[in-house]
Amino acid sequence: MSQSIPLSVLDLVPVLEGGTLYEAYGHAAALAAHAEGEGFARYWVAEHHGMPGIGGAATSVVLAHVGGHTSRIRIGSGGIMLPNHAPLQIAEQFGTLDALYPGRIDLALGRAPGSDGRVAMALRHGDPDAFPQQVMELQAYFAGDARAGFPAVPGAGAKPEMWVLGSSTYGAQLAAAMGLPYGFASHFAPAMLDEAIETYRRLFRPSAVLDRPHVMVACNVFAADTADEARFLATTMQQGFVALRTGQGGGLVRPPVENYYENLPAPHRAMLDQVMACTAIGTQSEVEAMLRGLIARTGADEIIVASQMFDQEARRRSFSIAAAAMRAL
Repeated sequence: MSQSIPLSVLDLVPVLEGGTLYEAYGHAAALAAHAEGEGFARYWVAEHHGMPGIGGAATSVVLAHVGGHTSRIRIGSGGIMLPNHAPLQIAEQFGTLDALYPGRIDLALGRAPGSDGRVAMALRHGDPDAFPQQVMELQAYFAGDARAGFPAVPGAGAKPEMWVLGSSTYGAQLAAAMGLPYGFASHFAPAMLDEAIETYRRLFRPSAVLDRPHVMVACNVFAADTADEARFLATTMQQGFVALRTGQGGGLVRPPVENYYENLPAPHRAMLDQVMACTAIGTQSEVEAMLRGLIARTGADEIIVASQMFDQEARRRSFSIAAAAMRAL
């Protein structure tokens, strides 16, 4: 792995057509262990709700499971959607994880519900504008701030590495003001990538956590030994995006389809080109070229890779190729 640019895994814990949640969690543990063996820096799970094909809703529970199958790789949320939760509950959950796996826990935070409006209501999703206050409250629980009148147990004294995530300049401004590391969701919302990073770096204030800005950029990688195989594997994620953007909902993760992209109507292809702008599909050399260009464009301090595939063996192989590509840079 490149010594200067760590590479990490973002897992949506795919639930496959014809598969089960039990199998999905087994695949998650296997992927994390595989990533650890390949030298990846972090394995993150994203919180989503009401989506049959995504198994990471109870994010901290999945991380507890994954932690038991790994020994070195950092594990964490990418992210916890904090307005869905009381900060005390997240302090307790991630304080527990920190006690179980000390020095390995990341807590990246977002303010979106990770769902649609109906699910947000069922979750009692709070005011997104209160997100900064929630982050500070969470920090206070970890610090054991006596003003709460009681300690977070577990939580007080825990030291998860906290991040702010975003897909616009809002998270960039908050991360900068709080002196926290910032991750941008360019794997599905690339439009404001450059503006958000520029905003974060320009407004950054040093803190006890960081003395300079620290940016993670997300991308998709669909890598295989041949370009044709990589394009075929990528059609699983393409089907998912088309279903979401055309109101068909997020169903179970679907098998790949030959010539799927080529047979789509032009507006659908244009949508995919936009939403998957930060995506590498191809062999190791093609992945190297994309990563090199993304790092040169953004000056990223870290890269995190998503890869929503149906064939889990091919998925692990894709991450191995991505690791080899990063080592070659």
